[in-house]
Amino acid sequence: MLPAEFAALEPYGDWILETERERYEKRLASSMEEMQAFYDAAFPLLESASKHLDAFTVGELPEPERNLLLLMFSLVMVSFPIEVWKQARVPDSGAAYLDLLVEPRV
Repeated sequence: MLPAEFAALEPYGDWILETERERYEKRLASSMEEMQAFYDAAFPLLESASKHLDAFTVGELPEPERNLLLLMFSLVMVSFPIEVWKQARVPDSGAAYLDLLVEPRV
């Protein structure tokens, strides 16, 4: 599922999601404890994942590397709730929601 050196992140495979909307919905559906566990496992590997992925062309990523990139996108998605807001929802945003119309190509 992931490159061998990132196998420790395989228990978090449910965070390998194709779209921003899926990642946001996963964030909203997850408890802070679930997000914290994912963050604690993935954040220490962010720099090495970035270096690993730099060796590839984005449009031609092998499946394990593509999964790693999507997992790191999810890490970014949970970073603000974990580091700043201490809650899954954006504070003081009411029912506001931004919808991404075009996804970046991976």
